[in-house]
Amino acid sequence: MGWGTLITRRLKVFSLALFVYFDYKAVQKRVQWVSTVKKNAIWAKTHERNARRVLKLMIELEGLWVKMGQYLSTRADVLPEPYIEVLKQLQDSLPPRPLEEVCGTIEKELGKPMRQLFATFDVDPLATASIAQVHRATLEDGREVVVKVQHDGIKEIILEDLKNAKSLIEWIAWAEPQYDFNPMIDEWCKEAPKELDFNHEAENTRTVSKNLSRKTEGGSGGVSSDVDVLIPEIIQSTEKILILEYMDGIRLHDNDSLEEYGVDKKRLVEEITRAYAHQIYIDGFFNGDPHPGNFLVSKEPPHKPILLDFGLTKRISQSMKQALAKMFLSCAEGDQVALLSAFAEMGLKLRVDMPQQSMEIASIFFRQSTTATEAKENIKALNEQRERNAKALQEKMKLNKKEVKHFNPVDAFPGDAIIFMRVLNLLRGLSASLNVRIVYLDIMRPFAESTLLG
Repeated sequence: MGWGTLITRRLKVFSLALFVYFDYKAVQKRVQWVSTVKKNAIWAKTHERNARRVLKLMIELEGLWVKMGQYLSTRADVLPEPYIEVLKQLQDSLPPRPLEEVCGTIEKELGKPMRQLFATFDVDPLATASIAQVHRATLEDGREVVVKVQHDGIKEIILEDLKNAKSLIEWIAWAEPQYDFNPMIDEWCKEAPKELDFNHEAENTRTVSKNLSRKTEGGSGGVSSDVDVLIPEIIQSTEKILILEYMDGIRLHDNDSLEEYGVDKKRLVEEITRAYAHQIYIDGFFNGDPHPGNFLVSKEPPHKPILLDFGLTKRISQSMKQALAKMFLSCAEGDQVALLSAFAEMGLKLRVDMPQQSMEIASIFFRQSTTATEAKENIKALNEQRERNAKALQEKMKLNKKEVKHFNPVDAFPGDAIIFMRVLNLLRGLSASLNVRIVYLDIMRPFAESTLLG
């Protein structure tokens, strides 16, 4: 990729960011003088037109921006509805790369012509994502497989996009200090490049599959923490090619098919949540990217979840695993002392001693999920809580309104905890997008207790 292309990508990103920012600022001033009904209509139109602008650029640039859009499209619990409706188009397939490019990458990576590698190879991809596209094929021995092929030149694009995303987040934090996502983007910059090596993904897939197939005993009352999910077997891998067992399944956004096959969506999300609780609290090795595109549902009863794409997988230490379990259980019990102790153990340092507000914020991640239809009320409640906490912080630190906006109560935020919270947010978004209510405290508790009991 030439310098001209890199500069053009950066200009497009920052031009749109400024355009959207000033649009919202202008509307913010405008709605001060109108009725509530008219105000809601104006905001709805503003969200929709900016969501479409963002979607258009994300599709044009592809790369990291598509992954970011996929993440945002799952956050029906906190984002305005127009953004969810518009950005969820990114859960569908992107425009495919040319077949010549795909075959060229396969032959170069595997060192043989296509006719010697596959008995059949579908020219139309099953799906095209931000980093790769997937084709169905049959091996010479008759096994049905899927072939994941990395896009040509995508590595340079992703690395450049990470730089642009980092600069954009820094600008947002400067313009609106209450929205400081620097710790999250720093961790993403560290972890995202690992997705570009499919050998790494293959090894992660084997490890998670082995871990989830083990029989374990859970916490109180001897509750079993076994999980019932499917993971495709790895056949072969190189840096840019991954060949896996083919599994026929339904995509999570295909609501008509889910209804037709009689899939229990609540049970489905609960089982996915159990699988992630096992990965985090029992194994200390978990997939950090559980967006809807990384799951299928088996067509045969009991319609088990099929877990895909283990490129972004995080390993945490035993001490961090225990600290995360302690944080979860302290939220479940409302134990503020234990929560602050868990923060210290995981390396999360606060600049101010406010245990009640710390408990409220931490409990947000483990609260019962809301359905998409309740999203508006949920956003309102979260905003009200944010305002209460800001007021309490202002009184505690004797700050004025301007100073409290620029004051960050967190002194140090561990990267492991960021990926952990990203997973919880994605799981919450998953339940909202499928319109089911999940009680995370009940599902995850046996796994957290198992960790602390050793």
